[in-house]
This record gives sequence, structure tokens and C-alpha cells, in this order.
Amino acid sequence: MKKLYGTGVALVTPFTESLEVDYRALKKLLSHTAKGADYYVVLGTTGESPTVTSEEKKKILQFVKDNNSKNLPIVYGIGGNNTDEVLEAIHETDLKGVDALLSVSPYYNKPSQEGIYLHFKKIADASPVPVLLYNIPGRTGSNMAAETTLRLATHKNIIGIKESSGNLEQCMKIAKYMPKDFLLVSGDDMLSLPIYSIGGKGVISVLANPFPVTFKKVKEYVFAGNYTKASQELFKLLDINGAMYEEGNPIGVKYVLSLLGIIEPHVRLPHAPASAALKKKIDTLFKEIK
Repeated sequence: MKKLYGTGVALVTPFTESLEVDYRALKKLLSHTAKGADYYVVLGTTGESPTVTSEEKKKILQFVKDNNSKNLPIVYGIGGNNTDEVLEAIHETDLKGVDALLSVSPYYNKPSQEGIYLHFKKIADASPVPVLLYNIPGRTGSNMAAETTLRLATHKNIIGIKESSGNLEQCMKIAKYMPKDFLLVSGDDMLSLPIYSIGGKGVISVLANPFPVTFKKVKEYVFAGNYTKASQELFKLLDINGAMYEEGNPIGVKYVLSLLGIIEPHVRLPHAPASAALKKKIDTLFKEIK
């Protein structure tokens, strides 16, 4: 799965002021992110997938397929905490033209490691396309242990993991024992360099929405073995990164995209619009990016 090396852009879903999906803005976003993306991630959490209807999801996925000018690989988000519902969603989705599924570890239920393993095994058994696991304990309420990831890594239809635990020791354990063709992908923009350094192959990024070229440069420097230059590039986004999540994702990044004139910053409830204080902070930090 070398086509998924590098930067996957966790695409936001643009909305109009009336909170309809803004397809004109989505087309602009696809064109902008193509400047540095290696693949698109459609309807992950950054795409506000919990508040996008099933019908909208189908239309958004088709729109990305139809407006993918560089024919970049597409990773599509299908996950949940009801295994049977996830299987049903896979069955009902047209996955032609989709290169892999991104499936989040079950949230809220807080299943055991055995439960997590059996959940993903069923998904991988049923999916007509390869599966990329997604571990994000801060959202799910439970961590997928390295041992569980490595156990799943032997499944022929599981190709890798987006690791957002923030636990580098856990990531190192995965990197040490994973199969040679398994993809370890950073789920945290600012940890992409450490993940690259231990054998990771890329990042699924929020900030690559507004700053795709920066992540392209990071990847190119890393693959050339120049971590000093890669660090210098990533450092440019270090200060603004925290503001992206201060009031919830994707509130911050949508506001940055609005400053670039690509989309409007509207979000659906339960997210609230960016506060005046957050906008002021982002305005200042945005101006400082060189």
C-alpha cells in the first residue's frame, strides 16, 4: 500500500450558512489540498461525520470521486460502536474507487481488548477493500493496546493503523513488531516526525487542509533523510496547532480555511462557531506563519 505513504488530508466538510453541504467549496478544497496531498481521507471525524446524514455521505463520497483531478487514492471513514451497523454501512456503500476504509475503534462502550479485536476482525472479513485501523483514546474512551494492533496486523485485509494515542512507546512497540508491509500512520500532526523516525509511513492530517504544501515538504525531507529540514517545516505550524482543537475539531481549521478564502467556517451542532477569542488568537498565529 505504498500509495498511502505520506500525507492523507482529513478533509473537512464545508457547509453553507444554512448548513447545507457546500459542494462548490468542497471542490475548491480538493483543488487546494491536491497541491500536497498523497491521498484524501473522506468523512473521518474532521469531516464531522457524526452529523452528516447517510444520504449526504454517499453524495460527498461520489463528489470526491468525480472531482479528484489528480486521481489521488481515497480512504473513506466507516466506523462505530455497533459492529452490525458498521457491517451494514459497508454493505450499503459504493466502495468502487475507494482504496481503503478508515475505521475507528469502538467508542463509549469501552470494550475489552478481545472485543476490539473481534470487532475489527468482523469488519476486515466483510470489507471488500483494505482496512486501516484508527486508535484515538481521547475520543473513544479506550485505548487499543499495541498487542491488539499487532494481533490484527496479521489479518490479510488490515493494512495499517492511524495511531492517535500520543503514546510514543506504544507506537514504538507497534513499529518494532509489525509486519514489514504494515502501515504505521500518525494521527497527530505534530507527532508525524517522531512517527516517521521509528518507521512510520506518514500522517493523516488536519492542518494539511490549509497547509498541504508544508506537509509535502516534511514528507520529502524525511524520505531524503533530512530530519533537520523536515523539523524546520513542521515547526512553522507548531504554535497554531493547539488552537485547532481548543474549541473542538474542526472549528479551528475551518476558520483558518476561511481566512484563505477556501470555505466558510460554519459547523453543525453540537459544535458551536468559533468564539471571538479563538478567532483573534488564530488571526495572530496565522499571520506569523511564514
